[in-house]
Amino acid sequence: MITRASKDAFAARLEHYRSRVDSKLTDTLRADPEVPEQLQAAMRYSVLGGGKRVRPLLVYASGELGGVAEDTLDTIAAAVELVHAYSLVHDDLPAMDDDDLRRGRPTTHRQFDEATAILAGDALQALAFQILCADTTLAARPDRLVRIIDWLARAAGPAGMVGGQALDLAAEGMRLDERELERIHRLKTGWLIRAAIMMPSELGDFTKTERDNLDRFASEIGLVFQIRDDLLEVEQDTATLGKNAGSDASNEKSTYPSTLGLEGARRRAAETQQHAVTALQTLGERSQGLLWLSDFILNRSY
Repeated sequence: MITRASKDAFAARLEHYRSRVDSKLTDTLRADPEVPEQLQAAMRYSVLGGGKRVRPLLVYASGELGGVAEDTLDTIAAAVELVHAYSLVHDDLPAMDDDDLRRGRPTTHRQFDEATAILAGDALQALAFQILCADTTLAARPDRLVRIIDWLARAAGPAGMVGGQALDLAAEGMRLDERELERIHRLKTGWLIRAAIMMPSELGDFTKTERDNLDRFASEIGLVFQIRDDLLEVEQDTATLGKNAGSDASNEKSTYPSTLGLEGARRRAAETQQHAVTALQTLGERSQGLLWLSDFILNRSY
């Protein structure tokens, strides 16, 4: 058993948790004669081609906070990653961000074709909800399962990721202020990160104050993730990022660096992370994994 006594100890569990979610994803996307081969290949390509797995790691760290068993978290972690993968496939499409590189490989629509990529994304989103509904352990607590599904549905829906993407597309070529930029990113990026943290909390026993503080952390750390993403577009090259550096500039998108300047964006990220950490520290020792991930999100280099 790996000790959970310190924040840094969570780093020793990263590969363990990544292995768990990758195994669950591989099993979920195993060969199925009912699924067309081309579609199945595109789904596997989109999900199993690497990635940091930050959102599943947040699921497991949140589960540690709530004292939830690992095997109860595997389906939640996989469902969140399936929705994330779907969003990347669709974000990369010519009608969206029109990118041809993701995780160091051709994007799904470049590797296959545009129609197949659209259908693969659709299938991955539906599959996320299917595996949650089919999990017998979660189904044994139907009231909590309904709330878990509701978190994911809201994150993926019109007042979450889809709404954020719509606002992002509408804002291309416009100069946004910080308030407008924050609204886009709390929806487009932040909502799914928030859901990854709050879904496992439905299986724990928290007071209202504890849940509110956890939700405050989840909301703020999602924004930190996007600010850091914007900074990496400026600071790193394509080889390091595994995707096209500078694509925001080429698409004439407002970003935190373009709105606040590099130092202003770095300062905003650090301040927001501190607000998140302050909320989380009220929850005690079991929050160490989430604290470690909050540092990783703020300081990551890819």
